Amino acid sequence: MTVAAALADLPTPCLILDEARMLRNIARLKTHLDGLGVALRPHLKTLKSVEAARRVLKDGNGPATVSTLKEAEVFAAAGVRDIIYAVGIAPQKLPRVIALRGAGCDLAVVLDTRVQAAAVAAMSRAVGDAIPALIEIDCDGHRAGLKPDDPEIVAIGRILHEGGAQLRGVLCHSGGSYGQVGPEALADFAEQERAAIVAAAETLRAAGLPCPVVSVGSTPTAHFARDLTGVTEVRAGVYVSQDLVMAGIGVCTPDDIALSVLATVIGHQSERGWTLVDAGWMALSRDRGTASQAVDQGYGLVCDVEGQVIPDLIVVGANQEHGIIGLRAGSTATAPDLPVGAQVRILPNHACATATEFDDYAVLPADGSAHIARWSRFRGW
Repeated sequence: MTVAAALADLPTPCLILDEARMLRNIARLKTHLDGLGVALRPHLKTLKSVEAARRVLKDGNGPATVSTLKEAEVFAAAGVRDIIYAVGIAPQKLPRVIALRGAGCDLAVVLDTRVQAAAVAAMSRAVGDAIPALIEIDCDGHRAGLKPDDPEIVAIGRILHEGGAQLRGVLCHSGGSYGQVGPEALADFAEQERAAIVAAAETLRAAGLPCPVVSVGSTPTAHFARDLTGVTEVRAGVYVSQDLVMAGIGVCTPDDIALSVLATVIGHQSERGWTLVDAGWMALSRDRGTASQAVDQGYGLVCDVEGQVIPDLIVVGANQEHGIIGLRAGSTATAPDLPVGAQVRILPNHACATATEFDDYAVLPADGSAHIARWSRFRGW
């Protein structure tokens, strides 16, 4: 049975996961990091699926990274025992952290202020459990964290170490790498990330404080790092599925993208060159992450039902339940004839944003069989 036949009866819009592409992406990054002698701590925020996590995690129980406590709770219940909650901790969330730790999950938190550190230390003393915490370092001016030479790093470290918590180390996220293009630029950004986090670790150690974990992470820098001396682990997430933003900066190609939205043609506006499908922004998301790149992919790149890219055909507009397909501006290609009832697959700009619109995946199995599996996914915080 062909892919088209296997997908023909699925209700649309529907989120498709190509397992063979996913496994290839997983193997690629693992091979690269194995060559650099550093551990991988996958980020599970993109797919939010226990079935997917079993294919991503080395032994099924971690190490792992999450971005919500809901993720930590679901994956811990599935047996993942080593997790970093990699978003700055709010003191009000510490009871949920304690509950997870009490259930046997070694959950660590992230922070970059004295207020957070004092709250973690106070909770640790109150419950008799030294909550592990990592100090977030700003390696590129992109988001949260302290500069590598900020004296607050030592001050926060002392609050944790001397106050009853566990100072586990330092962590950074090179989100600015998403704005770099090509191997050389991405490799340079990876070195910037490494140098910043290692400097912060050395600052703590010079002050007589422990720093066993030195954690870096972004999909672009993970793939192009050439030297990870001083780093103990790498975190990455979207590498499992990839997306058009990653393709636009040279991390992958569209043929590596494992996620797509199956949509059905529901009409035409022929005088405008439009084909209408039943996947609008409620299915694709409003993410326009490629708009600032050299090639703007609109709301997604259109493929035929077998997953082959149709040249220059993109989702040029998106209403709530209507997607508008047309040729990109300036294209000399000929738009294909897509009759009402025909199916297409749309590659996402941002895999995380598109996946979160759905409750499960229709999985094209890696063994090439015609049986479409269903993997549930979850949402929420």
